[in-house]
Formats: sequence, structure tokens, C-alpha cells
Amino acid sequence: MSVPKAVLFDFSGTLFRFEARDEWFAGLHDEHGNELHLDHQAELIRRMTQPVGLPADIDGDDRIAWEQRDLDPAQHRRAYLAMLRVSGLTVPGHAEQLYTRVLDPHSWRIFADTGAVLRGLRAAGIPVGVVSNIAFDLREVLALHGIADLVDRYVLSYEVGAIKPDPRIFHAALDPLGVKPVDALMIGDSELADGGSRQLGCAFELVHDVAPEERATALIDAVAAHEIDLRA
Repeated sequence: MSVPKAVLFDFSGTLFRFEARDEWFAGLHDEHGNELHLDHQAELIRRMTQPVGLPADIDGDDRIAWEQRDLDPAQHRRAYLAMLRVSGLTVPGHAEQLYTRVLDPHSWRIFADTGAVLRGLRAAGIPVGVVSNIAFDLREVLALHGIADLVDRYVLSYEVGAIKPDPRIFHAALDPLGVKPVDALMIGDSELADGGSRQLGCAFELVHDVAPEERATALIDAVAAHEIDLRA
């Protein structure tokens, strides 16, 4: 096994995690005035961060927006507001209130080893790319933690017009770095989206999107599995 010449990371569920806070739901209620049950709150957050399928009640232009949500910020907003409304946030303004949390850099929790891995790769002279299906500028999240400059190449779906696992999004990260896919490692929490990099020849390591306190060294372990010495 040769040491990768570049490492690519997914963002959500890999470097950072979007987690709800109790205060986000203060004042939010259903159409009957009832507070949202904790299970309902958790389901809303899951749908916002790990969308699986599409609610049957979303159709027409909202369905088109859902399909294009990671390619255009306006479509992303429309799609998620529609999803939140059919999921129970029907009171005017409530869906919008919760949606804005996704765009707030302070809403994203950093995994314990994110900074250490990025700094270690920089010290080792291995370039880093962040490849994300996303419709807002995640650079602000990394900047909040003082690590934005440790990423050599940001490739965001809405900026490049391609969504993982489309090969074009991985090439958009690697080609400017001058690294061939067979010489790169991709780390992410989705077998489908991030694991699609294997079709180009990239090595791939899966991490799990769990609470940061449950995942202290997943990124360190992922790079270590490919003989990358972060102590350089």
C-alpha cells in the first residue's frame, strides 16, 4: 500500500456534525399549538441532515427543487422548507426559523480529531480537499474553528455543478492538486456518495455520523490505515 498523495474529506457527518439544541425548538409547535415531541424534533433534524427518499406529499416544483437542492441555494431553501412543512412545521415562519439553523456556522459541531488530522496532513505535506454535496459556503464553518486555511481545495456541489458520486466532483478536487484518483484517499460517511470515489480508483474509508463524543479517533484511524504519519 502506497501513502496517498492527497486526502479528500466529506463535510457533514465526517468533519463536522449538525446537531439540534433545545433552544432551537423553543416557540415552535404544531398547528394545534402543541409543543413538538422530542422524537419529532429528532426526526426533523434527521431529515435535514440525512435525507432518505422524498416525502410523498412533496410534488410539482417542490419535487424538482428537491432533486436540484445541492446545486442551487434557492432550490435548497425551497426544497427544505417544503420538506419541513410536510413534516409538521406548518405554522407560518416556523419552517424558515429552523432552516436558518443549517446555514449558521455555529450550528455545526466539530469532531474531536478534525483539527488534528488536518494539521497533521499539512505538516506531512499531503494536500487536503473537502468535497461536499451542499448548497451553502461551508468555509465559514471551518473558519470559525480556525482551520479553513488547512484545506487546499474546496469543491462544493453548488459551485461546480456536480453531485457525488458523479466523477466530475472528485476530479474537480484532484485535478487542480495534480493528483490522480489512484493516488488519493476519500473519507466520508456515505457508501453511496463518498464511496463513489472508488469508481475512479480512489481508496475509500467509511466513518460514521454519530455524536462527536462517540467518535473520538475515526479520522485519525482512517488516515493511519493508509500509513499516513500525522506526527511528521
